[in-house]
Amino acid sequence: MKNKPNLEILKGLLFTYCTENNKNLEREEIIVSKNVNSETELSELFNILTKPEFLSYREDEQIWFIDTIELYLSKGDDFEAVFYLFDTYFEDEITDKRQFMKVLLESLKRYSSEAKIQSGTIK
Repeated sequence: MKNKPNLEILKGLLFTYCTENNKNLEREEIIVSKNVNSETELSELFNILTKPEFLSYREDEQIWFIDTIELYLSKGDDFEAVFYLFDTYFEDEITDKRQFMKVLLESLKRYSSEAKIQSGTIK
C-alpha cells in the first residue's frame, strides 16, 4: 500500500533539529555550527544527522518522504506549514524554505540510492 504524500510527516523527519527533541549538546553544537541557508553546509548537516535517521526507516517510508517533498515542490508550496510553530536549533532563520526542501530532497534521494547500491538492489 502506497502512502499518500503528507506534509506532516516531514516534521517527524526534521525532529532531529527541533528544540523539543531530547537535549544532546553534541547534536546541538553541530546544528548551530552550520549555516542553514548555505546549500553546502545544509547538505553536510543532513549527511551527519538526517542520513542515519532516514536510513533507519523502511524503504516504503523513505519513498513516502521523497514523494511528499517532490509533490509539494511541484505544487509550488512554500513549506511554511512544516516550520510553523517548529522551533529549531538553527542559528539563523531559514530564508528560503523551498530551497531547504530541495537540498533535503536531493540528500534523501542520494541516501536511498546509496542504500540500494550497498544492499545489491541496484548495480
